Amino acid sequence: MTSASPLAGITVVELGHNVAAPFCGKILAGLGATVVKVENPDGGDPTRDWGPPFIDDVAVTFHALNNGKRGLALDLRDEDARRALRAFIENDADVVIQNLKPGSTEAFGLDGQTMTAAKPGLIYCNLSAFGAKGPLRHKPGYDPLMQAFSGLMGVTGEEGRPPVRVGVSLIDIGAGLWSAVGILAALNERAATGIGGIVDTSLFETALSWMSLPAAAYLAAGTIPKRHGSGAAQIVPYQVFSTATDDIMIAAGNDRLFAKLCAALERPDLTDRFPTNRMRVEQREALVAALSAVLGGRSADHWNIALDAAGVPNAPLRDIGRAVTDPQTIALGIVQEPDGGRTGMIGLPLSFDSIRPLPRTAAPAMGEFNAALGLIP
Repeated sequence: MTSASPLAGITVVELGHNVAAPFCGKILAGLGATVVKVENPDGGDPTRDWGPPFIDDVAVTFHALNNGKRGLALDLRDEDARRALRAFIENDADVVIQNLKPGSTEAFGLDGQTMTAAKPGLIYCNLSAFGAKGPLRHKPGYDPLMQAFSGLMGVTGEEGRPPVRVGVSLIDIGAGLWSAVGILAALNERAATGIGGIVDTSLFETALSWMSLPAAAYLAAGTIPKRHGSGAAQIVPYQVFSTATDDIMIAAGNDRLFAKLCAALERPDLTDRFPTNRMRVEQREALVAALSAVLGGRSADHWNIALDAAGVPNAPLRDIGRAVTDPQTIALGIVQEPDGGRTGMIGLPLSFDSIRPLPRTAAPAMGEFNAALGLIP
């Protein structure tokens, strides 16, 4: 490749708010596209207020999701504003990504059918809550609702305790990723045919995709998966264990690694007692109890060194402060500071010919590019 900005020359209009569509826009901007974020001038994207912490009275959440973009403030209830935006899309945009309330783009005349009819080369991505079809297609939704509705909460946490959500906006971010995948595929198709089209994805479909393995197990056996805390339903041992100091995650994902684990723990008898993963899953409680008794007798540092030497995958449990300052993180250069920004942000987890795309600008001020783009209603 000749550039770490492979989407240079592509213009994206983001009719997005909260997390999902803005995360897609962040990906495309990071890859070099010009992303124009459209906000309602009456308050803008709600993530501007999702704090503390704040930078210049704007939540860090907004900065993290929107660096590298240009900002427009347009009241889409105003016909002049809509006319100006439609003209900009028809004349300059390659892609539109939207996650507005169901029915909004149709009401504004900015929906995919209308815009692709006016501009056949346009790629238009709808990121909805429940999808483009079905009885719930007009229902709004948010990340934690989808974690509940999809069954994800049903496999998260520990049996006998209240359900918990995944600690990050997994569904929103995943939907943003799937939107980017769909847009990139459509751009590839357009390069061959000159024709764009409509890409549809949703929070619910994304949540179901995260549940692919539990769903396959249910469809095959008809049983509802249990919750295993830090563990996994189909692999043992594959969970957090307490040591004499800190907790440690151990992932002995096959029989060979389990034998290495037992040798490192000086308990080769456990290999004879639980030789196959099937037996380990069936006798989970007995095996975990035996391993816990051994691991609790020495420090996390001791076991980290011993397991590394034995070739057994393991990791200490750490907070985000230690994660982002780890020498491995620093070596990767994934913590970046956007040009004009005042705090570090996690960059794209991609490199091209060993070059990671750099953030170009901080998140936009409200409507800062209205005049520059000639879109003052």
